Amino acid sequence: MSLFAIADFHLSFYNIKDNIFGDNWLNHHEKIKKNWINNINFDDTVLILGDISWAKNLKELEPDMFFINSLPGKKIFLKGNHDYWWGSITKLKQLYKDIFFIQNNFAVYKDTAICGSRGWVCPNDNFFTKDDKKIYMRELSRFKMSLEMAVKSGYSKIYAVLHFPPTNCKKESSDFIELIENYPVKKVIYGHLHGKDCFDFSYKGIVNNIEYILVSSDYIDFNPYKIE
Repeated sequence: MSLFAIADFHLSFYNIKDNIFGDNWLNHHEKIKKNWINNINFDDTVLILGDISWAKNLKELEPDMFFINSLPGKKIFLKGNHDYWWGSITKLKQLYKDIFFIQNNFAVYKDTAICGSRGWVCPNDNFFTKDDKKIYMRELSRFKMSLEMAVKSGYSKIYAVLHFPPTNCKKESSDFIELIENYPVKKVIYGHLHGKDCFDFSYKGIVNNIEYILVSSDYIDFNPYKIE
């Protein structure tokens, strides 16, 4: 039983948007499926960290979810900035009972709490505007809530998951980093960054005794990354 992670499926079976990020995205769902089946078993767990589908509603989401449900393993979902279909968490849980949705809660893998939120563009990033502040603070609050719930439930080992990177593009510290360093977080796993020019826009590797792992699909060549 192993834990894997991948972000940014960007599925679009309802309204094809293939190749939007470059030639390596052509038929990228076939690459994901092949790598997934070759590496992941039914008793494994996979973190799918946002931008799961281009669907705008649950009807458009159906073929993408059919694809995901055909793949082996337990799935844990986190919302991304393009997941417009992600509405009522109660309804999603009712529709997809085999999938765990992280939102104002935390998941569990063995002795580890998996805490997180979507995150957002961090202050002083090249793309940060005054309109981003409200969303940033809301996601920060959700992240803290997730961490608090895990600690109060007795977990002393935490993996933090975010869709957005936890720093701005200048790799400056942030409120997310402060929370990460003030809780028993061992690993931080995130996605969102696409293209060689952007892959180095946040922490990777060990920083202050915490491991940061980028798992956006094109960065890991559409091959789910084994966390442990």
